[in-house]
Amino acid sequence: MLLELLQKGYGKDMNLNCAEKMLYGANWAYNMQLPPQALKISAGFGGGMGAGIACGVVTGACMVLSTLYVKRNAKEDGCKVRELCKEFIDTFSAELGHYDCREVKPKYFEPEIQCDKVVFKGAEILDKIVAREGLC
Repeated sequence: MLLELLQKGYGKDMNLNCAEKMLYGANWAYNMQLPPQALKISAGFGGGMGAGIACGVVTGACMVLSTLYVKRNAKEDGCKVRELCKEFIDTFSAELGHYDCREVKPKYFEPEIQCDKVVFKGAEILDKIVAREGLC
């Protein structure tokens, strides 16, 4: 699904940040049918929202889970999506050592591939949650 799409190079020619790769890629892989205008919402979340805090892979994944799970709004449908987001964050942190960009990027960033290792790990985790929950 998403991992395979990203490993094949999806987004490389679009110069996307990590959050954008997650949302744009998931939109394609999971057939979320978000319009281009909606995808732009992920732009400000790259680089830990420009402040090195929550990694864009994490915030992008939470955007995807919210889009796939919540039918109306968080008050009505949000309890489960919060659990799924927490599961993603906990798994991501356990596998990469942290969820903040300022902690993850120095360990995994490489100039020629940027943060692809982090994006691929996030996609793998997200694919497992989405498949298990039957969200697409």
